[in-house]
Amino acid sequence: MDAMDRKILTELQLDGRLTITELAARVQLSVSPCHRRLRDLEREGAIRGYRAVVDPAAVGLDFEALVFATLRWEHSATVTAFEEAVTAIPHVIQAQRLFGDPDYLLRVATADLAAYQQLYDQQLSQLPGVQRLTSTLVMKNVVQDRPLPE
Repeated sequence: MDAMDRKILTELQLDGRLTITELAARVQLSVSPCHRRLRDLEREGAIRGYRAVVDPAAVGLDFEALVFATLRWEHSATVTAFEEAVTAIPHVIQAQRLFGDPDYLLRVATADLAAYQQLYDQQLSQLPGVQRLTSTLVMKNVVQDRPLPE
């Protein structure tokens, strides 16, 4: 991957709806080489897909919490069961396995505190292998959906 590929990736992260002509102009390439590079980036997996970035408040998901999960390490099946169960909860919009304690960081979006409490009581606290959950409420997103650095 060279500097031109990185420029293409940066522009697409800022606006994934650019036409190939607009993209080529922004990175100062002619259309054919730009198109070829774009297809190569897609084929190689550098570009995993295209999607809309939706404002959570616009769809009634104004409340966000970060949940730290610590598991009981009975055996490796515990990790698999936990990850499969977390994947099945739509309100968990991001889940990351961490080194150290806690074991996981979950980003959860709900309509409000009452909806979060219900989700916590009925689903999050029932996840397989959970020893402890700790929640932190998000006051404000300062940096979000930033393009990856070049």
